[in-house]
Amino acid sequence: MAAFTIVPRHVIGGLGHVPPSDKLNIACIGIGGKGAMDADFVSSENIVALCDVDFAVKSAPKVIEKYPEARRYKDYRVMLDKQKNIDAVMVATPDHTHAVISMDAMRRGKHVFTQKPLTHTVHEARVLAKAAREYKVATQMGNQGQAGDGPRRLREMIWDGVIGAVHEVHVWTDRPNKGLVGVFWPQGMDRPTETPEVPVGLDWDLWLGPAPFRPYHPAYHRFRWRGWWDFGSGALGDIGCHSMDPIFRALKLGYPTSVQAVSTLVNKETYPSGSILTYDFPARKDMPPVTLKWYDGGLKPPRMEGILDGVSLGAGGTLYVGEKGMILGDRIMPESLRDSYTPPEPKIPSSPGHYQEWINACKGGRSAGSDFDWAGPLTEVVLMGNVALRMELKEQLSNQKLLWDSDAKQFSNLPEANAFLHKTYREGWSL
Repeated sequence: MAAFTIVPRHVIGGLGHVPPSDKLNIACIGIGGKGAMDADFVSSENIVALCDVDFAVKSAPKVIEKYPEARRYKDYRVMLDKQKNIDAVMVATPDHTHAVISMDAMRRGKHVFTQKPLTHTVHEARVLAKAAREYKVATQMGNQGQAGDGPRRLREMIWDGVIGAVHEVHVWTDRPNKGLVGVFWPQGMDRPTETPEVPVGLDWDLWLGPAPFRPYHPAYHRFRWRGWWDFGSGALGDIGCHSMDPIFRALKLGYPTSVQAVSTLVNKETYPSGSILTYDFPARKDMPPVTLKWYDGGLKPPRMEGILDGVSLGAGGTLYVGEKGMILGDRIMPESLRDSYTPPEPKIPSSPGHYQEWINACKGGRSAGSDFDWAGPLTEVVLMGNVALRMELKEQLSNQKLLWDSDAKQFSNLPEANAFLHKTYREGWSL
């Protein structure tokens, strides 16, 4: 009878050698908001470390209570230096710190789950995708909708030709608005001049990270950072990686040929309160050129012929326009086309779940559905739109589109715009 030995994981060691039966040791960076939910979604594994610059923010105290054995840190760099048993990290910090944290973790051989948008700039997204391949780590961006069955069935219907060749798509959100009253976060405002005291427990310098120094103000933290150029990505960055993902998969989109924007008043501090962006994409094999239009701040596409009276566009949604009809959300129009159409048998396998995809990949399984190879280029395209919104380029862009050179990975007709594909980091911070 053959004998066998169970070898402890620390003996096997090394990235990519975690037996499927073992639990991952996960560190959660940024636990005051979305990061609290992220931790819960991977609680089947071992949560061994919690990191936040402000442990009093929002859900952080509840997370600490829920995982009392996890060691706590304010500086993720100290955590990665000191705690050697970490297999993987989850990053749910403000957008401006996504790239530096994710890169530092990958360099140390850690698997990485980073909330959307993957990065704060186009350049960062490209660098992170390359690094994930180089360091051979399992990655995932936090656009959870990609794991649903709904987008899979949509793809199959479009590929089946239900509305014919798609030449136009409209996608909209009410962000940063919140219904009829209030806002998710403010935009279209100037920098405050007051300099209140930093709240007890908040490490403001760490919160700023690679961003230029400015005095603390509650206009930035807590959660109001999304609308500021230095910290967030506006409505486009917040929602675009969610709502554009199904479009990119269904229409097999890559880089656009051009992007242009119109908006409400814009300044050098915050994103405008509302904007419309137009991306033009070239033909792809048997698919024709397509125009993708984005609307935020409560702006919506005009009602088109064929949309039934009484059918609401809603606060947010997607409309595919094809040669034979339209799909609004999951509703085929006109009704005569809907009634006569029989969807194909489902062929795209269901996901085990967005977070489980990543866990499986960390343990040697197939790549997650929104790994950095996918999420990097998607984030690049989303964030190109924010370049077209820059106040510094407004006059030059008033009479021309921004043309994208996919080979050179830069804008070809306005060199000044390329400066906004990346940013300068504060001293002491880098990729």
